[in-house]
Amino acid sequence: MNTLKLYLTSSIGKKVTMAATGLFLIVFLLEHLYGNVLLYFNDHGEAFNEYSHSAVRNIIIRIVEIFLFAAIIVHVIQALIITIDNRKARPIKYAAPSASGGSNWINRNMGITGSIILFFIVVHLYNFFLPYRITSMPNGMNLAQLVKAGFQNPYYVALYVISVTFLSFHLSHGFRSAFHTLGLNNKKYTPVWKMAATGFAIFIWLGFAPFPILFYFGIAGTTF
Repeated sequence: MNTLKLYLTSSIGKKVTMAATGLFLIVFLLEHLYGNVLLYFNDHGEAFNEYSHSAVRNIIIRIVEIFLFAAIIVHVIQALIITIDNRKARPIKYAAPSASGGSNWINRNMGITGSIILFFIVVHLYNFFLPYRITSMPNGMNLAQLVKAGFQNPYYVALYVISVTFLSFHLSHGFRSAFHTLGLNNKKYTPVWKMAATGFAIFIWLGFAPFPILFYFGIAGTTF
C-alpha cells in the first residue's frame, strides 16, 4: 500500500494518473458523440430518448458514470498539482518558446484550455444532467426536446462551439502526451502519434461543433 502511495505521489505516478484518466474520458467522449448522432435521426427524438433512458436503467453504466465523475475530479486535481510542481521547479518562465518547435501555445497553456473545458462541463451538466436526473424536466419535455430548447440560446451555442474548439486543442496535445507517458511512444512512431492526435482532435471538433449550430438554425431537430 505504501509502495502504491509513493508511486502515485511521484512525478511519473502523477503523469500516469493524468494519462489514464484522460484516456478514460476520451472513451466517454466517443460514447457521448454516438448519443448526439442519434439526435440527427428523423424519428421525433425517439432513438436518443430511448438511448438515454436505457443508460439510466443500466446498472453497469450507472457504475461507469461514478468512475467518470471521479476521473474528471482526479484529472483536474492532478493537473493542478503537476502545474504547481512545474512552476516550483521552474519559477522563471522561458523568455521565448523553444526554437526547435517543441513547445507551442497549446502545450504551454493546457491549464487554460482545461479550465475552459471544466467550466463548460459544469454549465452542460446544469443545463441537461441536473433537470433530467436530479430535479425535473421543464414543461413535460423529454430529453431530446430539452436539448433542442437549450440550443435556441445563442450564448450557450457560442459557449459550446468555443469550448469544443478548446477541447480539440487540449486533445491534440493530451492524446499524444498520454501515450508518451504510458511508454507507448518512441522517436520512430512520434510522427504517427502526432498525426493521430491531430486527426482525432479534428474528428472531435467536426463531431461536436456543428451540432449546436445546426439546432440553432433549425436544420436539425425539426421533428421534435
